[in-house]
Amino acid sequence: MWTSARYAIAVVATVALTRAGVGAQEAGGLMPAGVMTHKVAGKTVLVDGNKMTLYTYAHDTMPGKSSCNGRCAQNWPPLKAAADAKATGAWTVVPRDDGSKMWAYKGKPLYTFVRDKAAGDMTGDGAGQGAWKMAVP
Repeated sequence: MWTSARYAIAVVATVALTRAGVGAQEAGGLMPAGVMTHKVAGKTVLVDGNKMTLYTYAHDTMPGKSSCNGRCAQNWPPLKAAADAKATGAWTVVPRDDGSKMWAYKGKPLYTFVRDKAAGDMTGDGAGQGAWKMAVP
């Protein structure tokens, strides 16, 4: 049974985890802060804090490595991770060529797409001759 003291402890723990850069417990364990699942065109996908669709790239074949750098990363911005971010569950942190870090889900680095202008847009799905796909939990 939830007492008011137990509830207060749960709220404090949730706030502490969120401030530590860890989000809600959903796809693959605790999700990074701001990342969530969202229904887009009848499909549940991963989205960032602005509800912008996240994508995976088929050419990311080496574990722990993003192959989308330079101009590619300008069109497909990586889902940034804080410098002190820690892996949790299915979520890992990938170091980038420029020294920054990004999030990966089940080993696949995650990106947004510059042509998606509003929450729920998914114009990147199937781009690059099918190399870009919406990230699904």
